[in-house]
Amino acid sequence: MNDIIIRTLQAEDAAPLLQFELENRHWFEQHIAPRPAEFYTPQGVRDHIGQYLDGHANGTWHPCLILDGQGRIVGRANLKDIDRQAGSAEAGYRIARDHTGRGLATRALRHLLALADDQWRLRQVLAYVVDGNPASARVLRKCGFAQEARLPGMDRIAGTLRNGRQFIRLRP
Repeated sequence: MNDIIIRTLQAEDAAPLLQFELENRHWFEQHIAPRPAEFYTPQGVRDHIGQYLDGHANGTWHPCLILDGQGRIVGRANLKDIDRQAGSAEAGYRIARDHTGRGLATRALRHLLALADDQWRLRQVLAYVVDGNPASARVLRKCGFAQEARLPGMDRIAGTLRNGRQFIRLRP
């Protein structure tokens, strides 16, 4: 897995990003709230990318893609709600179903934490996990996060309101 590249999202990523999202839609919706149907169109993804890149330019987002050795998107990782005054942001990631269990989530999260520390100078990074997703909780703990709070009714996944947990990682 040394041929993995993690880089900032670009406007030119629209077509491969749509393909990635469509191929993994069912998988993602088992673990996180679904995106609106209009997202899964060429214009929907272009609009999504435009919003993320505007946020990046404004200093409130850092959207990244995870690419395999052939340049295919195999995951995404983002810092969002970056608040430089408060010194905080939220980290999130999604890995293609056929690439789970290979350490990509850990690599992506470590990449985000390096950005949070070195580029954004953040004091804390938050992350959220719904109950029933122990793999994500393990990744967070491996990367220095600690469970901060239980969140009843955190998100609606596959039509069911699910509890979750908030994790926090303070800058060393």
